[in-house]
Amino acid sequence: MFNVRHLGRLSYSEAFALQRQLVEERKLDLISDQLLLVEHPHVITIGRNGHTENLLASEDVLRRSGIAFHESDRGGDVTYHGPGQIVGYPVLDLSRWHKDVHLYVRALEQILIDTLSDFAIGAERVTGLTGVWVNGRKIAAIGVHISRWITSHGFALNLNTDLSYFQYIVPCGISKPVTSIHAEGVPADWAQVTSRLIVHFERVFNTEEILNDRRSDAPDGREHRRRHVNQVAQERR
Repeated sequence: MFNVRHLGRLSYSEAFALQRQLVEERKLDLISDQLLLVEHPHVITIGRNGHTENLLASEDVLRRSGIAFHESDRGGDVTYHGPGQIVGYPVLDLSRWHKDVHLYVRALEQILIDTLSDFAIGAERVTGLTGVWVNGRKIAAIGVHISRWITSHGFALNLNTDLSYFQYIVPCGISKPVTSIHAEGVPADWAQVTSRLIVHFERVFNTEEILNDRRSDAPDGREHRRRHVNQVAQERR
């Protein structure tokens, strides 16, 4: 069972603090697995193994451009988050799934690939690289942190992101172009894409969802339960 939290637009620092809190609660088994879905204001982050040469502007230039800068304990290099980008932060206990970091990252990629397929976008992996690509253009980035098999950080999927903001970085240290769902000619909205993400997340991690939607357009505290199709089938036998 996992809890989906739609956080709306939230600063990177606030989301980072929330993740840390939830990770500690998950370690103590005080909460179930979580999936945080959030949109950040303009921010560039650098992972624990990041290279500053992949940041192409000074912090002063970023600040004058309205872009925050944060160091992060996730894996990966430099990345951009901003309006029009769906950011997902799973807080999962992998000891109850597979204790395999590589498999976990591949699972996140598969969720994104399958979600994009639902919108007739042919996405794929690129050998030797992390993330999801469309005809050589990166549409989703992945960077994770795992502590005692509890995950944090996650993925960023470009929906209708202003791609010009990527000019300030070498995304994930890779000199390749970026794209978005809208740039691929698909005018899907946030609700449409996140609903499919949740379906595939549930399928891949074979679990049950509880949806707590805190967005302004949803009743506070609304809950929705949906059983995995295999569980329903088994119950009907």
